[in-house]
Amino acid sequence: MANMTLHKGWIRECRQCVSPHFNARPDDEVSLLVIHNISLPAGQFGLPYIDQLFQGCLDIQADESFCDLQGLEVSAHFLIRRDGELVQYVSCDDRAWHAGVSSFAGRTGCNDFAIGIELEGTDSLAYTDEQYERLTQLTLVLFDAYPMLNRNLIVGHSDIAPGRKTDPGESFDWHRYRVSLVTG
Repeated sequence: MANMTLHKGWIRECRQCVSPHFNARPDDEVSLLVIHNISLPAGQFGLPYIDQLFQGCLDIQADESFCDLQGLEVSAHFLIRRDGELVQYVSCDDRAWHAGVSSFAGRTGCNDFAIGIELEGTDSLAYTDEQYERLTQLTLVLFDAYPMLNRNLIVGHSDIAPGRKTDPGESFDWHRYRVSLVTG
């Protein structure tokens, strides 16, 4: 998947798992990347529950920790699994519902202008080489497609929702990621 292409907001070379949890961007602006993490159940990987959550069909009976997720309407544009698999849920041209109550540089409602990228992981467990490689590839494709994006407009969920969110956590190697965007 070294040569990814974006067409009408969709990466052609990835698994598409379309979410109903999106709507139109109010200004057709993409000017921020937000890095998240997710695992369902917490700390468990490779299971179908993230896809189900973003598609609105999570069986909350499947795990006792899912009870708080009932009726939750949430999505991201992308998920990068531990093995580097890239999954897309929402077109980059649309607004995914990943950031919630958020603000960046004095602007609220980051979903309006951000692309949300979930990494399968936790705040405290190191991310995989495959995830960093795929994240770098994806970011460079997004930089090409959306000229307002650049290395200075990439944040963690914790940066836009401080006190409410902690992801991608202390385990995310920001230096490694930012250097990879230069050496890409």
